[in-house]
Amino acid sequence: MKNSPHHSLVTRRRLLGGAAAVAATAGLSRRALAQDPDATETVTRGAIRRVRIPRTGELVPCIGVGTSRTFDVDPAAPPAALVDVMDRFAQWGGSVIDSSPMYGRSEAVVGALLDGIGREDMFFATKVWTRDGKQAGIDQMTTSEELMGTPRFDLMQVHNLVGLDVHMETLADWKAEGRIRYLGITEMRDMDKVEELVASGAVDFIQIPYNVVDRTVEARVLPACIEHDVAVLVMRPYQRGSLFGAVSGQELPGWAADFGAQSWGQLFLKFILGHPCRPIPIPATSKPHHMDDNMAAGIGPALDEGAREKLAKLLAE
Repeated sequence: MKNSPHHSLVTRRRLLGGAAAVAATAGLSRRALAQDPDATETVTRGAIRRVRIPRTGELVPCIGVGTSRTFDVDPAAPPAALVDVMDRFAQWGGSVIDSSPMYGRSEAVVGALLDGIGREDMFFATKVWTRDGKQAGIDQMTTSEELMGTPRFDLMQVHNLVGLDVHMETLADWKAEGRIRYLGITEMRDMDKVEELVASGAVDFIQIPYNVVDRTVEARVLPACIEHDVAVLVMRPYQRGSLFGAVSGQELPGWAADFGAQSWGQLFLKFILGHPCRPIPIPATSKPHHMDDNMAAGIGPALDEGAREKLAKLLAE
């Protein structure tokens, strides 16, 4: 199936069959989890599975949330739907929250929304994004701490490799001092540089685009991450929504039920979760029923290699 140019979130709502259907899906997933005999070993807060951060063995939920565009609203009065999005994220056991100064008011909105959650185990990730030198980077990261409401970031990333050498030096110092726990980079295009940084041992995390139709990183980058114990956050898991356009009007394949997938969105995320490097997708959304659908992908098994290839073939037709 070729990607459709009409890939708005409206398409996804149609595929889900409406908010009521998604709510039912979420309820079924939670009930299925409660009946899972292995649940105590695989979940956090009674919700989604966890994966290990390679360098430390720390367990984190297998699906996070991104904040690009969707969280750029007035932090003093975020929409009720966005409040519900964060509440549902927490209820599912999510903790990995990724933002950036590049995302407008998103960092401040994260801080405001988390004020009402009452969770102290969130995994805070953001980025440094400036070409104006070392002190500008330090000032920006300090501001990010204040906006997001955390005294220490779990993960700080050099955004799109901007000011890489300068900021990596600062981040190495901050990690040694305990001001951040992990350091990383994000990049969308220069995968040769990403692979080089992974192989150098300088980063704990990378954040890259990856999905069933954009598999460039499978050739070299993801194997390098396995070899060098580097964790992977995945941006654009739905190819900016175009994956939903590509399957518009199509029923889920029968074999999706073998993996607990009850929607196309869950199937797309389970494709990512099935890679051996255990990437963590961070889809962004401002719609509560989409959050339920995203997080439900963390229930049940990820796609095995055979199912991953079947899905890829289906999208290529």
